[in-house]
Amino acid sequence: MSETSISKFETIESAFGAAAGTYDSARRRLVPCFDDFYGTALRFATLDLPEAPHVLDLGAGTGLFSALVAAVRPRAHLTLVDSAEPMLAEATRALSARGVAHEVRHQDLAEPLPHGPYDAVISALAIHHLGDDGKRDLYRRVLGVLAPGGVFVNAEQVAGPTPRLDELYDRWWEDDARARGSGDAELAAARARMAFDRPATAADQVGWLCEAGFTDPACPYAHLRFAVLVGWSPS
Repeated sequence: MSETSISKFETIESAFGAAAGTYDSARRRLVPCFDDFYGTALRFATLDLPEAPHVLDLGAGTGLFSALVAAVRPRAHLTLVDSAEPMLAEATRALSARGVAHEVRHQDLAEPLPHGPYDAVISALAIHHLGDDGKRDLYRRVLGVLAPGGVFVNAEQVAGPTPRLDELYDRWWEDDARARGSGDAELAAARARMAFDRPATAADQVGWLCEAGFTDPACPYAHLRFAVLVGWSPS
């Protein structure tokens, strides 16, 4: 990665705020396993979910994951948390147009979470911006705002299990994104945002979910750099 791409943005908020208008259209190219990845996350997020659930979306961005949940549970009330205001503005426009009950919170994931309790806490491609200690702390705090039996679903970008595999997965990710139509400019912008990434392996994060007190923590889906991590609050 070039020094220019790393220094293009000063903060993660500015990096993702600048991408707000085109983020969703690019995501199918930049997440080559999009359908299986989000489909698995949605399946777990809505498993046994009440008809009118309260759902917290962490690092919600443009609200894509929230919108998918609302399509399955139209009576859901969604709370979206993100540090990039332009992203939340896009989410508000999209969810309001569909009549989805929601509120937004402009805050960082390191700040105290909304109190809940929530039937589900979801996140997609956001928590990897925290360091390992920050992830472990967040997982403990997520458990604290879940209702008994509530589910946590983290559709995440993860590190390869070894440095060699991590480098290989990264190269294949770019190859796959180009095959799906990503050009030099889109990939350069993605690389600039990736300068803020602090991914951990799926195995480590399943262990941290167990350590935090989740029941049945697991990684039911993984494809190279993309994995779905799940766990439940004890009933």
